[in-house]
Amino acid sequence: MQKVRCAHCGSRFVPDPRIKNQRYCGKLQCQRARKTSWQRQKLAADPDYQADKRDSQRAWLSRNPGYWQNWRARHPGYVERNRIGQENRRNRCKNRVAKMDALDPFSGIKTGSYYIIPDSDEIVAKMDASAKKVRLILMT
Repeated sequence: MQKVRCAHCGSRFVPDPRIKNQRYCGKLQCQRARKTSWQRQKLAADPDYQADKRDSQRAWLSRNPGYWQNWRARHPGYVERNRIGQENRRNRCKNRVAKMDALDPFSGIKTGSYYIIPDSDEIVAKMDASAKKVRLILMT
C-alpha cells in the first residue's frame, strides 16, 4: 500500500484501509493534534457544540467553586510570572496612548479637531482605535 505524509509530524506512514482519507499517523501527539483540530473546527462551525461546551464548563465550575483561587494559591510561581508579565504588557503601551483631548504641542492649548490615524495593533488609543500619531487640524 502507498505511504502518505502525516499532517502533524510529517513522517510517512501506511494508512489504515478502514479509515477513509486518513491524514494523521498513530503517534499519540499526532492523534492529539487531530482531535484538537477537529474540536476547533467544530467550535467554529457548530453553535450547538459551542453551547454544550459552555454549559458543561459552567456546570463543572459550579461543582468546583473556588478552584481557580485554590490553584493560584498552590502555584505562587505562576502567579508571580503572570503578574510581572501583565505589568510589562501594561508598561509597554503606557507611553503610546493617543487621547482625543490632546494639547497642541507648540502652544500647549487645546485647539481644533483631532483625528486618530490607525497604524498598528501594538499601540493603544482611546475611542476604540489604534493610533501612532495624533494629527492636529487647526480651525480658523
